[in-house]
This record gives sequence, C-alpha cells and structure tokens, in this order.
Amino acid sequence: MAYVLSCNKAIPREDPGGAPRVSGMYKVPVDSLELFTPGPSYGDGPGVVGDTVGDTKHHGGAQKAVYAFAREELDYWEARLSTTLVDGSFGENLTTSGIAWEEAIVNQRFRVGSAELEVSVSRTPCRTFAGWMGVPGWIKKFSEHARTGSYLRVVVPGVVHTGDELVVLHTPDHGMTMGDVFAGAMGDKEVASRLVEAHCLSEMYHQRMVKLAKS
Repeated sequence: MAYVLSCNKAIPREDPGGAPRVSGMYKVPVDSLELFTPGPSYGDGPGVVGDTVGDTKHHGGAQKAVYAFAREELDYWEARLSTTLVDGSFGENLTTSGIAWEEAIVNQRFRVGSAELEVSVSRTPCRTFAGWMGVPGWIKKFSEHARTGSYLRVVVPGVVHTGDELVVLHTPDHGMTMGDVFAGAMGDKEVASRLVEAHCLSEMYHQRMVKLAKS
C-alpha cells in the first residue's frame, strides 16, 4: 500500500543557494496539509495553504502545486551520504512510502485524503537544492540517480493527513513515466520525441520537449 508517511510545510529561511530571497526548502512535519489549485503560472504560489515558494521564476503554479518524494529514496541517500535525512529533507510536501515516483505515469491520478492529485512533472535539481544539501557535486549526483520525486497538480482541493493512502483513480495508457520526463529534460532526444508524440505534458513542458527533441 502506498501512503503518506509525513506531511511537511515550509518555514521560510534565507535561500541556501545564496539568492537574495527566502526559500521554502526547510520543511517540518505537520499533521495535515490543506491543498488547493493555484493559478497556472510560476509565481502563482504553491498548492499548499501556508507553504512557501521562494524561487517564483521557476516554482509554484498549477503544474508544481505539491511536491512528493519517496521515503525509500531518502533512505538510499542516507546510506550513500552517511547522514540522517528526516522526512521533508528534500523540500517535499509529501513524504511517501510504497510508491516509486519515477515509475508513476504522467497524468496518473490519485485520491489522497479528500483531495485528488495528478502526476505532473519531475524535479530538476537547482542551486538552492545544492546549497541546502551542502554536498559537493550534488546536482550531478542527484541527476545521475534520476529518481527525483514528482510534482503534483491539485485537481480536487482537499485535506491530506499523515497516514492517508494514495488510491489510484486513473492511469493513462500512453505509458510515459516521471523517469521518462526527467530523461527527456536531461537531453535524451529519443525519450523527448516519445513524450512529444504522446502529448501528455502540459503545453509549456510539451513545447520544451519539442525543442529538446529537435536540438
């Protein structure tokens, strides 16, 4: 069974990557999250009431409303880095158990608590994430492992509690996964072409794949 191991919300801090802004990377566990559908664009804020998006040029909006990451992957990095990573350590709103997000199908829909969430796009590691981790070569290490969690759309607003099950409501038949999305974003032209053919991404990300496939 896949379920929410921890709900996490940001406490604003200075951007660990050195940018002159606050950051929402520092997350702490809370009992529940109230989710809603933000506006369509970056800068329209997160889909979590009371959460923080610092980099409004690249984050927030309907396609990046909620971020989920697997506890199994935190465990992997704990072992690899010989450190302790509490739930929320990668800035995720939902720390999950029992689901491999890189295998999740683009636009797959889940009921979680009273909300309905839809798989959107993969995470691309950035300077803020690297500064937060403080690990030399972090962006390369994280990218090579290629298990980046998933951003989720809020299709039906609602409340998610720690312990809620992720119930699959719909799985598209195009077969493209979050792992494929990340591979395409990292420059795999063959995968980018298949994503373009499937036309499963939102228009902005679809056009990015069009450019990548032709580059």
